Amino acid sequence: MHTLASGRRYWTYQRGAVGHEECRPGLAFKKVNFSKMKPPTLERKWTAIVSVDTSRCVAPSAGHFEIVFTRLKETGPEIEFREQFRWLSPLVRVEVDLSADEAVERFWIDAITPCTCRG
Repeated sequence: MHTLASGRRYWTYQRGAVGHEECRPGLAFKKVNFSKMKPPTLERKWTAIVSVDTSRCVAPSAGHFEIVFTRLKETGPEIEFREQFRWLSPLVRVEVDLSADEAVERFWIDAITPCTCRG
């Protein structure tokens, strides 16, 4: 397996079981927002725009990825949880609902499904 790093994007490729290479697209957060509380529930929404660079993948390509969150809660313990989303070039909008007493402390991309590499 080989990993190439470029800024905050990571591309990984490896030989598949049938001899073709498998790649993963480069995913990066472009814009992240945490909304104000919305009456009557006072819920808040964490949203992000994720760029998807599929230049190493055979077109058309799509797959899944996870965002891992560390959630803070005023009245409870900090927890880590994962949400799965679908990647598709060039951008994807993702969102997670949180209650009034919750906030996102940290977040990162993980578990990106592979695509077939361009020849």
